[in-house]
Amino acid sequence: MAVSVELTHVTKAFDTTLAVNDVSLRIEDGEFFFLLGPSGCGKSTFLRILAGFYKPDTGELRFDDTVMNNVPPHQRNTGMVFQNYALWPHMSVAENIEYGLTLRKLEKSERAEKIRRALEMVQMEGYHDRAVNTLSGGQQQRIALARALVIEPSVLLLDEPISNLDAALRQQMRDEIKQIHDRTNITMFYVTHDQVDALSMADRMAIMQDGIIVQVGTPREIYQFPKNAFVASFVGETNFIFGKVQSISNGTATIETPVGTLRSEAVYHELTHGATVQCSIRPEALVIDGVQNGNNRAENRIDAKVTVVNYLGRVEEYQLMAADIPLKAVHYNPGTEAKRPGDTIQLAISAEAVIPLPD
Repeated sequence: MAVSVELTHVTKAFDTTLAVNDVSLRIEDGEFFFLLGPSGCGKSTFLRILAGFYKPDTGELRFDDTVMNNVPPHQRNTGMVFQNYALWPHMSVAENIEYGLTLRKLEKSERAEKIRRALEMVQMEGYHDRAVNTLSGGQQQRIALARALVIEPSVLLLDEPISNLDAALRQQMRDEIKQIHDRTNITMFYVTHDQVDALSMADRMAIMQDGIIVQVGTPREIYQFPKNAFVASFVGETNFIFGKVQSISNGTATIETPVGTLRSEAVYHELTHGATVQCSIRPEALVIDGVQNGNNRAENRIDAKVTVVNYLGRVEEYQLMAADIPLKAVHYNPGTEAKRPGDTIQLAISAEAVIPLPD
């Protein structure tokens, strides 16, 4: 049965380093929740607190209404999937999956049925007696997932479980993990530094920096309405153009920048006249020659010079320079003629795509 997970003012330090710094967060029962952040930000420590490997120095951890601070890992009914799979190479697929059931002293017939269902869930029927060291990386990851699911955990913890797979297999595993969550409705907590994992799978996500939760929201909310420049740059690619607020009223602003005056209709921070800001503009919002996919509505236009063109089939990526500011644009469904390095172009930018962030 899925449970909610709640941390209240949780802190964990190692010597003088605050790995988790006064974090309060609630994960709803049945939610697929992601913790996203760069290496060293504290997300692995956070995960180990949930698993019971670390005890909080201060604060409280609850599963539903039960305080878990002093509950050992084997009594938490959590499953865990590790980055390196952590399978026993001398055991068969079935024996690996069975391990947690044996510790719970289930009858042999019940264990066999649960193993069968777990293998079916990860699409590995027929591999029951195979040695795990004969399996591919993707197959081993499926077995690690089956081993965690077979005990029917209240919370499933995933520690960058697909980071070692190649690109095509990563996408396949994303789809399968998401489908498993949708079928089981288990509370899942997934730690990663990969924005694509989080954006494509999460119900909600938290962004962590230096032990602090910076922002919590749905993938769409965080991508479209980042709290600060760190979030904007970490979740997806973005361009930054520095400027100063010239006027502001009712969620709109005019901002003087080195590339000219930009108008924004995406003001959701407290800004004042004269404030220095960083305008975040996603690469897909820079419309080359003013028209893209039939859209020519743009309140802002700036001149830029092409420096690099990368043709990727369904998209072209442009590296640009505008008033000594490097920019990146993405042009979808490119035609047969591309711009060339050295070309001067005009970029059109919708006012809704200019997001001024406090400097």
